[in-house]
Amino acid sequence: MAHIITRRGALGIGAGALAAAAAGGEAAAQRIQAANVEMPRLPVESGATLRVIRPTRFVEPDEVIFRENTAKFTQNTGVQVRVDFVGWEDIRSQTAVTANTGAGPDVVVGWADDPHIYADKVVEVSDIAEYLGKKYGGWMFLGEKFGKRARTNNWISIPLGGSTGPVVYRISAVKEAGFDGIPEDHAGFLRLCQALKKNNKPAGFALGNAVGDGNGTANWLTWSHGAYLVDEDGKVAINSKETVEALGYLKELYPTFAPGTLSWLDPSNNRAYASQECWLTPNGVSLYFAMKNDPATRAIADDTDHAPLPRGRAQGVPQTATILNAMVMRHTRFPNAAKQYIAFMMEAKQYDRWLTGCLGYWSHPLKAYGQSAVWDSDPKLKVFREGMNHPFWSGYKGPITQASGTVAAEYVLVQMYASVAAGQATPEAAAREAERRARRYFR
Repeated sequence: MAHIITRRGALGIGAGALAAAAAGGEAAAQRIQAANVEMPRLPVESGATLRVIRPTRFVEPDEVIFRENTAKFTQNTGVQVRVDFVGWEDIRSQTAVTANTGAGPDVVVGWADDPHIYADKVVEVSDIAEYLGKKYGGWMFLGEKFGKRARTNNWISIPLGGSTGPVVYRISAVKEAGFDGIPEDHAGFLRLCQALKKNNKPAGFALGNAVGDGNGTANWLTWSHGAYLVDEDGKVAINSKETVEALGYLKELYPTFAPGTLSWLDPSNNRAYASQECWLTPNGVSLYFAMKNDPATRAIADDTDHAPLPRGRAQGVPQTATILNAMVMRHTRFPNAAKQYIAFMMEAKQYDRWLTGCLGYWSHPLKAYGQSAVWDSDPKLKVFREGMNHPFWSGYKGPITQASGTVAAEYVLVQMYASVAAGQATPEAAAREAERRARRYFR
């Protein structure tokens, strides 16, 4: 019988083994080279308490170690901290309510664009961002890109890490299809997927309104064809020859997919891959390690490897990361305590234990953490080490703004591709509709 991984429970399968990887975190953190930099003076407010919300786990140690590190902060400072884990599809609506009502959590760990959507509702955090950057070797590309406000260049959030989605594939299936690895060109990748389909071992890319996977599919198709949402000045540019070509390519690629991808959300391809309904899909590291640490799926993990998404015409790997981005809400009565909490969670003794325990699921945003032992613990992790250094971002090529964040949150590009895959629109009509929708936000 196929073994199916579900979101909340089974992606924590092997949690004991995963948590064991985080044991002795202080010793492991000694590998991290840190400069002797003094923490900014941020006196904790009298009577401070904090409430934090963040997206729910995909691997159990993410939550376990995050809570343990939070408890250490309370022990060190006396500040009581309540952490609530919110569903991936729900965190944005809760962030919106918090920002627009000026009430609720003191710290919101939201998605990449969210601080830029609510830039006037958050506290500047340049003091701790600059401290962390100086201490831990500087920020990686996406860390700085999503932490700083466009144009003013001040820090409005602290990216905690990013889950990047390279190709996860069954080695045996790819070889059976006549390939030694994942082709970098569009034509070769299409031939691979057609051969997989013929062998009844199809690929699958999410085309539903999925925060990580749906946007990941749309972004890869767009960027790998040389298309982009807006130009460098923020002018809408999605209705282009390159976008139409990307949509035409999907028309050929979509028939090779496993059934149901038009409705796939973030957990869907995990379940399909683990139950052998899908043999190639983009995903973070959570799927591999959940299977690796469960005897029922260990054989699938042994036959699994990762590779960058096909580049096509792109100069670099055409993917970004689903980023956890921590912001201090302006309505908090305890901004210093909140900033101290975020900085504490990013320090080596806490952060490297979390990074290692999650086995790199949230790739690090600070360069020094590239020295973490987790990246040498399994050769199949290599592709995730630079997950926060991809030269693409939501809203590429323009500045990250409220408009680019809203387009991502409204799934404008995802729905553009889905409409063509479903046969509801021609590539030309879909590109025009995406342009019309994007122009509502880019004014």
